[in-house]
Amino acid sequence: MASQKTRSARCYIVLAMMLVAALAMPLVACLGDRGQTVDVRPLTLAQRHAPGSLRLYVFDCGKLSIGDPSVYGFTKDDLATTDMSVPCFLVAHPKGTLMWDVGVLPDSVLNSGPGAVTQGRATVVKPLKAQLAEVGYLFPDITYLAMSHYHWDHTANANDFAHSTWIVEKADRDAMFADPPPKAANIIPDRYSALRNSKTVILTGADYDVFRDGTVIIKFAPGHTPGHQVLFVKLPKTGPVVLSGDLYHYPEERTQHHVPATEFNREQTAFTRVAIEDFVGKTGAQLWIQHDFTANAKLKKAPDYYE
Repeated sequence: MASQKTRSARCYIVLAMMLVAALAMPLVACLGDRGQTVDVRPLTLAQRHAPGSLRLYVFDCGKLSIGDPSVYGFTKDDLATTDMSVPCFLVAHPKGTLMWDVGVLPDSVLNSGPGAVTQGRATVVKPLKAQLAEVGYLFPDITYLAMSHYHWDHTANANDFAHSTWIVEKADRDAMFADPPPKAANIIPDRYSALRNSKTVILTGADYDVFRDGTVIIKFAPGHTPGHQVLFVKLPKTGPVVLSGDLYHYPEERTQHHVPATEFNREQTAFTRVAIEDFVGKTGAQLWIQHDFTANAKLKKAPDYYE
């Protein structure tokens, strides 16, 4: 009869072989040291890269060139720059991943090699897929998808996350899949159509604690759209951060209290801003205005990260 040490050695060999082969089906490998069954399951890419603590990655998903900022209540001379940044964010948590906002142009229209692609006001240099791969993830590895709202500059690659669990406010989802579909210039339904059949967590005007530990919370922030959301991330070293969505577009909006004329509900936006500013004050969070071109340029980008 094989000794306990021999059985253990054989078990470890089988485990190594199964992991290297990366078989998709669960296998019963051997008997452990005490005779228990060991079930060998190849680790997913996301599991192999699961961090020990919370991380926030910032991706460069392009920029918007705004020629006339008058709809935001400004002239060109009022602003440090009229350009807007378009970042995407990945939250990597020990229990899973959350993708927040997914760009202005889909990867499918970008060049396979280096070089910027411009369509209308939008310019993108690097595909989101390539940036995710640099930090060790593929589209199928993303546990959750949430977007601040459904406008075209936040939803470009949404169809690539149809396998993820989509977290969305009912009011926004209803608008996205209305019949007839929305015809507004800032909405492109074809870019998120695959989400219709995704596994979905539908919110109804409530905040949502994604990983159930208070570190990643989607907050209801209506006004810009009926179901607009912002994201609170409580990082262990950087401290708490709120990702603004389109609560503001320019930092001058925040300091001068301008509410754009194009809001779904301007009065609601003003009320929401007060509530979020109060939350930021109470939590001591940094408010990252996602479209703030100057501030976003200073953020460290993936593969670096905040923790």
